[in-house]
Amino acid sequence: MGNRTDEDYNFVFKGLLVVLIGESGVGKTNLLSRFTRNEFSHDSRTTIGVEFSTRTVMLGTAAVKAQIWDTAGLERYRAITSAYYRGAVGALLVFDLTKHQTYAVVERWLKELYDHAEATIVVMLVGNKSDLIHAREVPTEEACMFAENNGLLFLETSALDSTNVELAFETVLKEIFAKVSNQRQQRARTGAVALDDAQAGQNPSPGERGTCCINL
Repeated sequence: MGNRTDEDYNFVFKGLLVVLIGESGVGKTNLLSRFTRNEFSHDSRTTIGVEFSTRTVMLGTAAVKAQIWDTAGLERYRAITSAYYRGAVGALLVFDLTKHQTYAVVERWLKELYDHAEATIVVMLVGNKSDLIHAREVPTEEACMFAENNGLLFLETSALDSTNVELAFETVLKEIFAKVSNQRQQRARTGAVALDDAQAGQNPSPGERGTCCINL
């Protein structure tokens, strides 16, 4: 991205928060490090509490600056991590394709997320470790059907060999970008209507109204 400053961006998400959630050991930390630093660690330690990284990506002519939080999957940190869901506009709910028990609890994770986050949050279900083909325990069709039934995006990834990692994060960011852009346009239209109503309420004389129209 070079040495761009915020002033150079056509559009910047300031304080954009995307959370990584899911059971411990599913590969959330390596997904984050692969996306933000293009690194992978075979000795990745268990996340304690919450850790974060940032990355700016270009979506068309817009620069999107994302702050991505890697939350601990262990139960004892749940009270801490759930507090971060409140400000999140996007989430990647990650499970391990080689451990069915991590997939079996995604519904619980989803409920917890929706209990704390905004209803408009963009959520992607991510089946990680797709490189471990012979160890797979969760069929693609099963996870895809769950995502479809719950209105989620879905992708299978591998933090080890980078498969779909960029695509997963960028797809979520694109969805967020589209939502925010639509909200801005709606607010702009609503503001224009409110301004027109306010001006109409002043009942200007025909001459004044004509001058206003000429200025526009």
